[in-house]
Amino acid sequence: MKYTVITGASSGIGYEAALAFAARGKNLIIAARRTEQLEELKKAVYSAHPNVDVIIRTTDLSVSTNVHAFYNSLKNYEIETFINNAGFGNFASVGEQNLDKIETMLHLNIEALTILSSLFVRDYAHVPGTQLINISSGGGYTIVGNAVTYCATKFYVSAFTEGIAHELKEQNAAMQAKVLAPAATETEFAKRASDLDSFVYKGVVPKFHTAKEMAHFLLALYDSDKVVGIVDGITYEFELRDPIFHYVNRTR
Repeated sequence: MKYTVITGASSGIGYEAALAFAARGKNLIIAARRTEQLEELKKAVYSAHPNVDVIIRTTDLSVSTNVHAFYNSLKNYEIETFINNAGFGNFASVGEQNLDKIETMLHLNIEALTILSSLFVRDYAHVPGTQLINISSGGGYTIVGNAVTYCATKFYVSAFTEGIAHELKEQNAAMQAKVLAPAATETEFAKRASDLDSFVYKGVVPKFHTAKEMAHFLLALYDSDKVVGIVDGITYEFELRDPIFHYVNRTR
């Protein structure tokens, strides 16, 4: 049995991605901090797709030791696709941002994603049919005011993942590495980024996609041979593209 791993699966894009991959008959390993929401997702998957196996892993990936423990807990499963979706944002000027929150964001958005990506590539790079998909942001290709630090973390995700894609190609590896870059999406993102109890997108955000729409875009990226799936920040059209950042092959 092969599994699709999705971190940050308790809500938003991760939750809808789990449902979308389950509809393809993919067995799931879903991870997040909130067990109750993961249990609800598991029930939803079983209700619609009773033949799909769902494994729950409750973990806080902003804690470094948890990242290694999480990956080690997957050793008995054959992984086909690894989707690093866990992450959050922050809206504040650099001089006024809450550094405790920023440290946690750096650990999750950069450190955890880097470790999990590296371990997956190490173990599965030459296994046919495998994919690594990291969730970045439109803010991983454009710097947004009052979200500079968040955008910097996503620039890292975009550049790191595109770089992996180049390396895998040079090595003639079987694995594909891809990056999804959403624009505004109706999830818990804005609420947490702004430290609010609630946030309603409709009537406040001029344009946005639903999490279900982004899961559909994610599947389009999964099905393609392209490296980048990005939402245009002006038109909000979804585009499949080759790597965007310039890459130089270093020769020894």
